[in-house]
Amino acid sequence: MSVLAQEQDTVAATSLKEVVLKYNITQHKKHVSPAPVQTLDGGTLARLNSLNVADAIRYFSGVQLKDYGGVGGLKTVNIRSMGSQHTGVFYDGVKLGNAQNGQVDLGKYSLNNMEQVSLYQGQRTDLDQSANAYASANSIYLKSKTPDFNNEKAYQADVTFKTGSFGLINPSFSFDYNLTPKIAARVSAEMVSADGEYKFQYTNGTYDTTAVRKNADIKSYRVEAALYGNPSKKISWNLKYYHFDSERGLPGAIVANRFERPQRLWDKNSFIQGEFKYEVNDSYFFVVRGKYADDYTRYVDPEIVSLDGILDNRYNQKKYYTSIVNTVKLKPFWEVSLASDFEENTLDANLYRFAYPKRFSMLNALASNFHFKRLNLQLSVLSTTVNETVQAYDSADDFQKFSPSVLINLQPFQNSDLRLRGFYKNIFRMPTFNDLYYTFVGNTFLRPENSEQIDFGFSYQHSKQKSFFEIQADVYKIWITDKIVAVPGANLFRWTMLNLGEVETTGLEVGIKSSVTFYKDFNVTGMLNYTYQESIDVTANSNSYGDQIPYIPLHSGSATVMTGYKAFQFNYSFIYTGSRYSQKANIASNYLEPWYTHDLSANYTFQELKNPIQIGVEVNNLLDQQYDVIKNFPMPGRSYRFTINYKL
Repeated sequence: MSVLAQEQDTVAATSLKEVVLKYNITQHKKHVSPAPVQTLDGGTLARLNSLNVADAIRYFSGVQLKDYGGVGGLKTVNIRSMGSQHTGVFYDGVKLGNAQNGQVDLGKYSLNNMEQVSLYQGQRTDLDQSANAYASANSIYLKSKTPDFNNEKAYQADVTFKTGSFGLINPSFSFDYNLTPKIAARVSAEMVSADGEYKFQYTNGTYDTTAVRKNADIKSYRVEAALYGNPSKKISWNLKYYHFDSERGLPGAIVANRFERPQRLWDKNSFIQGEFKYEVNDSYFFVVRGKYADDYTRYVDPEIVSLDGILDNRYNQKKYYTSIVNTVKLKPFWEVSLASDFEENTLDANLYRFAYPKRFSMLNALASNFHFKRLNLQLSVLSTTVNETVQAYDSADDFQKFSPSVLINLQPFQNSDLRLRGFYKNIFRMPTFNDLYYTFVGNTFLRPENSEQIDFGFSYQHSKQKSFFEIQADVYKIWITDKIVAVPGANLFRWTMLNLGEVETTGLEVGIKSSVTFYKDFNVTGMLNYTYQESIDVTANSNSYGDQIPYIPLHSGSATVMTGYKAFQFNYSFIYTGSRYSQKANIASNYLEPWYTHDLSANYTFQELKNPIQIGVEVNNLLDQQYDVIKNFPMPGRSYRFTINYKL
């Protein structure tokens, strides 16, 4: 009997090295987006001379940052001259709110736990967003870091310590842990402490001196804890807790040769929010979001004394929020979304004759996206219903309005790297609780502040194996009517809020980004942004008719160069703000000189115990320029910052 058998294969098995194909989804989404988008990702944020989100926002075009100076100074943003109340700020997809004054202090949000910061003009066009995302003239999206386990370890840790000028001490850490194969946790904490004392030049007529900024100290703590779940490819969820606690001095304006102020401010901000997303099938998914926020503010002014003692105002805001989004794909190229939000805001205070307002808002947004190879189109309409009650005066008010928008992105030539875009958006902002009810100032008859925007622009992207180039530019026109302004009443100590203002803005924004890898380990990235804004007062019978509105420069811009060679990184940035006026009247006494800053930083990374350690040094305002962003609020001169980071 003979047996036939296959001969043994003598070819040895070979393990192929994993090949990873990288595709920059963020860059592609920006390119095809109907709305102008500017983005700074985690790597860029880490290399910029920035301590918080407000510092990073400066590098976007079309942005004016109101900075009152120092590490702890209040920092709010004004985009396209519309006012900070027209900008929605979203943290991990849920809006940050302040019903009291409508402003979000971006200085509270650290970059140590931030993965991406994006600015959308008009609105973000993703159909998984809540109705609130359609309710602002422009939006800032903050995306926090999430656990990313690329190896067999079940945990990751990151410890950073920063110190430098003005007595800065800034330790932070984060810890990621894989609880189960489908559930991960992240904890992030940070402390910021600084005395805020810096020298500045002061001139008043013949009086010229070098003074030291006082009462600009801060001590703050931040804690974030989050759970992330991905039970299946169709289901994802997250739950986040955030707490911020601070005490700071308010240094005040430098006027009449006075350099010290005693006012103090305490903040406690906490929220818990969550998101659940379920893709039922290829044609339908829904998203549910919820949030509870509790914000406490205390303001003490020892210079104001009454029979009850010194001024000691305390405010407490509460916010209850829920949202559901349903999205259906009717055709491969056609999606429809209906988002419904329900929100309640309350404000308590220890003020005399306080109104104790409660605002209930219901927002419904119907949006339709059409996606073709060379055309993206979004049509949306937002319905806003507001019911407001005031306990102290036993009154109530209702408000209803529809707000449409149209956004389009077009590829004019087949296989071209050029895309054209444009949008029209009509939106408004409700008067804040301070506008309506602040004692002796508020006006309960205020109407919402309305805005209309028209934008036309283009983007061009071209990439090769070792290089990338992008340019985008937009021209726009904005009309704001029923602008809410403060005007003096019977005397200069008793002001009131009125719908008096009309503002017309014509602008141009240009952004260029390029990166090149010259050798295997040497790369250079450059970014250039320029903004031209003519924002004039067109209020009928106004004494300042035709004048540029306060703090808006005609010209502004920034330039950044980032280089890397092996373990070394070197970064340079330049920020310029042109001349502007501090008041409505464009006269010599209100004129503010242009200002600019040069910033440098360098980093070096090495291995210790098989883990990376990065050390860095920063020099901010290299030429020690003396300048004010807000008149009589001097900014710091040359300063230094040192960083050490250890990843485990």
